[in-house]
Amino acid sequence: MPIQVQEFECREGAIGQITLDAPDNLNALSGSMIDEIQARLEQWQDASHICMVIFRGAGDRAFCAGGDIRELYGALTGTAGSAGAADYFTREYRLDYTIHRFPKPVITIAHGAVMGGGVGILSASRYRLVTPDIRLAMPEITIGLFPDVGASWFLNRLPGRLGLFMGLTGARLNTSDTLRVGLADMAVLPEQAESLVARLQEERWTGEAAADDSRLFRLIKQLEHPDYRALPASELARHEQSIARLSAGDELPEIVENLLSADIEGDWWQACMNNLRSGCPVTAWLVWNQLKKAQQMSLKDVFRMELAMAIRCTRRPDLREGIRARLIEKDNRPAWSFKTVLEVPESVVEEHFLPELDDSNDPMGLD
Repeated sequence: MPIQVQEFECREGAIGQITLDAPDNLNALSGSMIDEIQARLEQWQDASHICMVIFRGAGDRAFCAGGDIRELYGALTGTAGSAGAADYFTREYRLDYTIHRFPKPVITIAHGAVMGGGVGILSASRYRLVTPDIRLAMPEITIGLFPDVGASWFLNRLPGRLGLFMGLTGARLNTSDTLRVGLADMAVLPEQAESLVARLQEERWTGEAAADDSRLFRLIKQLEHPDYRALPASELARHEQSIARLSAGDELPEIVENLLSADIEGDWWQACMNNLRSGCPVTAWLVWNQLKKAQQMSLKDVFRMELAMAIRCTRRPDLREGIRARLIEKDNRPAWSFKTVLEVPESVVEEHFLPELDDSNDPMGLD
């Protein structure tokens, strides 16, 4: 099975735990994993004995490295074509919205690679705990998609224009970076994660979400923090002033040029610029527009906007080409539909935001 499901009995009540269990694939979210998690959450939200849910990832390398891109490529190139890929995104978005709106506390304990769909689960959780080895990113510009799974919501809440920078460059954040910008609540050592689950089993949980959440909050705050001086140095702390200065302005092409021409040394910065330089120009415009459009949107409307964007991406050549070049044939030479951001017509960008989904045409059936 692609997930492990456990129910831990407590002194009173129970805890449901879902472990993503595809470590050879960095726990990437396949369609079957999404469906099984969705079904289990729907069962648990109405189960009176389940008082909270924990998400974890199997293996040492990753909590979740994102969606199963190879499976998505198979859908894009198979007989179902874009319809099959669009269905994958519809189910993934429904799952992430379910986690955001889950009526009981949700804890995610993330380690290793946390990217794309993994960030979606983490950001949707009430409590976001990370181990010192995490590497968190939204690297969709490298494959011709866009920062999805609700990124328009959580990237817009980062200070300054860090959200824009992350979307344009696929910047990889370490634990210190992630805590610094509020994409996680607390760092825990792996052994603390194990002891936390055991500690939670010693408690009496009422099944009343507010009371249980209050007790859970206190217990988590009592965890001993790792020595933050021992965590990796924050790259964002070093570069955030440059990011703010270079990302200021009202014109995307100028911002891209400012970033690429900046005389800034360091492996982390250069990796970010390489992603931007070789990334999909249409994606850059999608990042720019999704963040602007989402500023005054509700969570539900953000999810509907992004699903419309994702479905449009399945119908254009860039996503298929990006996956081919990066993960299938691995020549790392994607032939994007446009070579630079200056060449991308406004009409191509705007078509990604149509149709506008609402209660009458939302395939996720959000309520």
